Amino acid sequence: MTTRRIDVLDVLRGVAIMGTLGTNIWIFTSPGGPANALDALAQSGTVETFLRFLANGKFLALLTLLFGVGLELQYRSAARRNAPWPGWYLWRAGLLFLEGLIHYVLIFEFDVLMGYAVTSIIVAYLIGRSDRVVRAWMITVGSAFVALIGLATFIMVYGQVSTVPPASEASTLFSEGAYLDQVAARIQLIGVYRVEAVFIIPMGIVLFLLGSRLMRAGIFEDSVQGATLRGRLMLAGLGVALPLNLLTSFAGEAWFLVDRYLLPPLVALGLLALVTTVVHRMSGAPGTVRRGLTAIGRTALSCYVFQNLAAATLCYGWGLGLAARFAGLRPWWVIGAWAGICALFMALSTLWLRRYDRGPLELLWQWAYTAPQSRRVTNDKIMDNSIKR
Repeated sequence: MTTRRIDVLDVLRGVAIMGTLGTNIWIFTSPGGPANALDALAQSGTVETFLRFLANGKFLALLTLLFGVGLELQYRSAARRNAPWPGWYLWRAGLLFLEGLIHYVLIFEFDVLMGYAVTSIIVAYLIGRSDRVVRAWMITVGSAFVALIGLATFIMVYGQVSTVPPASEASTLFSEGAYLDQVAARIQLIGVYRVEAVFIIPMGIVLFLLGSRLMRAGIFEDSVQGATLRGRLMLAGLGVALPLNLLTSFAGEAWFLVDRYLLPPLVALGLLALVTTVVHRMSGAPGTVRRGLTAIGRTALSCYVFQNLAAATLCYGWGLGLAARFAGLRPWWVIGAWAGICALFMALSTLWLRRYDRGPLELLWQWAYTAPQSRRVTNDKIMDNSIKR
């Protein structure tokens, strides 16, 4: 890969990480917290609904596409080294699942890393297959996913089924509860909070494979072919899907699944193309914003986890308790909270990378990934020496 293409991926990851916080921040800043996420969504005013629309689902989908690109890079690396595939990548996926589980239990109910880990194991066995096989998987899983979303939406629209339980009451767990009480609730309600995997995994399979194939098609190349492909994606994603997504955002809670899981992936394709085009057209030294986005992209795992921890500390009762204290200032203070956290992590990640080449969690994760391999190599050498003797 050229340096320019690596820069593009770092910027895209930075945008995706900041965008996922743009979705999650509405959960953190709600006095009821994750326990009343759907209640808060149903009660949103016009301004808040529009602000939620700007991020909801789109950056989750963009991050999912980029995970597919990362999987493609891992596959290419193994092919260059003539290493077995998926081989040690399965250990990598296992570590990602463990990271997600810890993140879920200790910090945030709607972690996506566990779903990505399961998805990556499935896609690892598909990514090296022929285009025909990959296309068949994408069409089959994608069709089933669309049918599931369509059926559920039809039932909610015409069957008078609400996404919010009729007897739902405001929870004080996050505005007044202790940290350990929240941890206990996450463990107790893991089946409830993890139900999103029903949508994340099939969507992930399609987007992982699509990210891989878009990279092979030259989406990140500064070429005529790449520019043409990006233009088509921007037209479809930003010209067609984005206006439709705006409509579903104001169509009511019954359209929640379409609004989060069906149209946003199409918008994300347009965003991927747009950001890539903008980066390619930039000349000269990167400015402050681009350097900050790149730094976040290079420390994406650390920023994803720690920005959620920062938001929880600011908003929950065991921290500063700002969600309950500033409830009357929604939605405006939420924008400031998001911008402040993003600026903080732009600065922190930039400073960290002056000394280290990876983020703190990335360094720990890399050690956990390579340590068993190093131990195996050492044991193999010992055995070889014993045989020679």
